[in-house]
Amino acid sequence: MIKLNRKFKKILVTGGTGSFGNEIVKSFLKEKNISEIRIFSRDELKQDDMRKSFKNNKLKFIIGDVRDRETLSNVTKGIDLVFHAAALKQVPSCEFFPDEAVKTNFLGSRNVIEATLSEKVKKIILLSTDKAVEPINAMGMSKALMEKLAISYSKKFELHYSAICCVRYGNVMSSRGSVIPLFKKQILSNQPVTITNKDMTRFFMFLEDAIDLVKYAANNGKNGEILIKKAPSAKIIDVAKLLYKLLNKKENIQLIGVRHGEKIHETLVSTSEMMKAKNLGNFFKIPLDTRDLNYKAYFAKGKKLNKVYDEYSSSQNNISQEQLNRILKRLI
Repeated sequence: MIKLNRKFKKILVTGGTGSFGNEIVKSFLKEKNISEIRIFSRDELKQDDMRKSFKNNKLKFIIGDVRDRETLSNVTKGIDLVFHAAALKQVPSCEFFPDEAVKTNFLGSRNVIEATLSEKVKKIILLSTDKAVEPINAMGMSKALMEKLAISYSKKFELHYSAICCVRYGNVMSSRGSVIPLFKKQILSNQPVTITNKDMTRFFMFLEDAIDLVKYAANNGKNGEILIKKAPSAKIIDVAKLLYKLLNKKENIQLIGVRHGEKIHETLVSTSEMMKAKNLGNFFKIPLDTRDLNYKAYFAKGKKLNKVYDEYSSSQNNISQEQLNRILKRLI
């Protein structure tokens, strides 16, 4: 597990009552140099549950919405590091209410960035998703715009005191709303497991890997960079079939068709991004493109590409049945 740089003593987590927020708080409370963790979210019940669960004076709970710029100005005062996790994440609901996705995922993110910069916070890490890569749904589009916004702010200002970074990852296994807890619940209640398409693949990541990614970004990310954790992928139908075996239940899978805005495969790094991405072992780094609108000045510096770059897609990165079996055993 990566440890956070000791210069970060006061931390703000927006959307901090979700699966990510609970896990990162658990991790931060083990680090003695952190003196305060502010949890900012709209859900007072989840905040109360979290307060009772952790029972720690370092945690400060604040009710509010990232759509409210004024509230964020007060919340970011004295903070060293911001993890921006607040978002609308469900693809179908964002398809039906795209204006709400824009208000939270794009305009809300702008509020967080501006409040962070005005208070001279050392670093802000914005959580993105594989759905932001070549997006076809409102959730992915709003997250892609969030990434573009972060890059834009990184280029607009000489940020001597702040840095803005994005992290991008796929499905977090066992997080609220993910397929594995849903499938397990369906199997144990003797309901059919619902699969949208037999060829559908997804990236999978343990929650602790997601925490390592954001900590790595906090410690090492430079202004305007996007950092991506490499992850295994699998067919969703293979996940369901293995869960039936592990739970010793008779297989009952129902194909229901692709839902609104769903892709068959997801991509963590696009072909065009791979042309400039840096391979860091467990991570990819997409550096900030520092060119301005005066493109003519760069024509003479064009570089000939000697190879064709492949995207980092869930369709190309399938793990073995044995590896998938080990992962699922760990989760159930």
